[in-house]
Amino acid sequence: MKKLLSTIVALSAISFASYSQDYWQQKDSVNGAGKSVCGFFVLQNQGFIVGGLDEYSFKRKMYSYNPIQNDWDDEESIGGPNADGLDRGSASTFSIGTKGYICLGQGQTNPYFKDTWEYDSETGAWSQKADFLGSARRQAFQFAVDGFAYVGGGQDATGLKKDFYKYDPTTNVWTQLNDFAGTARRQATAFAMGAEGYVGTGDDGVLKNDFWMYVPSTDSWIQKANFPGTPRAGAVSWGIFPTGFIATGEDNTFTYKKDVWEYNYFANVWVQRTDLTGPARKNATAFVIDGIAYLGTGYNGTFLDDFYAYYGIVGLDEVSKTFSTSCFPNPSVDQVVISGDLTHLSQSTIQLYTLTGTNVTDQIDINLSNNNLKLSIDKLAPGNYIYKVINADHTASSTGKIIKL
Repeated sequence: MKKLLSTIVALSAISFASYSQDYWQQKDSVNGAGKSVCGFFVLQNQGFIVGGLDEYSFKRKMYSYNPIQNDWDDEESIGGPNADGLDRGSASTFSIGTKGYICLGQGQTNPYFKDTWEYDSETGAWSQKADFLGSARRQAFQFAVDGFAYVGGGQDATGLKKDFYKYDPTTNVWTQLNDFAGTARRQATAFAMGAEGYVGTGDDGVLKNDFWMYVPSTDSWIQKANFPGTPRAGAVSWGIFPTGFIATGEDNTFTYKKDVWEYNYFANVWVQRTDLTGPARKNATAFVIDGIAYLGTGYNGTFLDDFYAYYGIVGLDEVSKTFSTSCFPNPSVDQVVISGDLTHLSQSTIQLYTLTGTNVTDQIDINLSNNNLKLSIDKLAPGNYIYKVINADHTASSTGKIIKL
């Protein structure tokens, strides 16, 4: 069965350039007044929007979105029912497991926060966690990878920042890492995709269009192809491996934007996609549930409460639905096993790539054993690799990381 899984003969006559058109669909408006600079995260297949600024003041209210019901519900405000002074916008938010987090930001009476709060979706309760290790600030960037959160940049009382930190929710400890490799800035946008984080655009005194990849395993930054839209701040972004997206914002001509750009991990190239069908805006919210992106709220001279779903282009090599797999032992010298919900395992495909996007599938031997995929990796050079498994009918995929010693 050697290398059999790297090709599906039955699909050989079908063009891999055959795509459906991407499109937007309006959904239920977000509860409450129109708002901007909100935090957002995803927990248990529901999206959450928290805090933000409306026409009158900063808020600490939180709402959850159920995509199946297409409906918003009120949730517990930041800090719980008796908390005061925790209203904020321009905060950093992320989710890890069944818990969501908010830290930093600015409020009605406090221009720079440094506290951290955790929301438990199973109990509906908030609890305070360790303060952010760096200075109090707002408009930082953030993403979460492999059970850790990463937060950096932003603006504090002394100016723009480029320092960068990791949060471990298990130990409740913040650790300083290597500085962001771009210029100090605020209002950059960031997302996780695969085993890495990505940061782009923002304001360092001049609006930016540079784009960077962070590799957690080496605590290093790699500059990637520049974002091809106009330089901007206040954009939103999301990742659905192997693609990432940057959309909306306010550009260097003081124009609110509604354009959407897709970045390909393997090719390191950008392609423009279908514009948001709603109004142009900056400081919106965006998150992904089951391979579908959702975007809403923001500001364009008016505080907005509208909300949209984005259905991306799906071809044979771009699969939006995902399933879970695990890889063990990892790291390994000579062999790893991939297991999980692999429907029709013997007819699935697997591909292996370096972090720079080089396909090295032909350097591994693949066998089926006890309903698991067994990969011989002894021919690979030591380093980090990304695997992608696609199910038999090519409707879902799973990705993960392999570390070769």
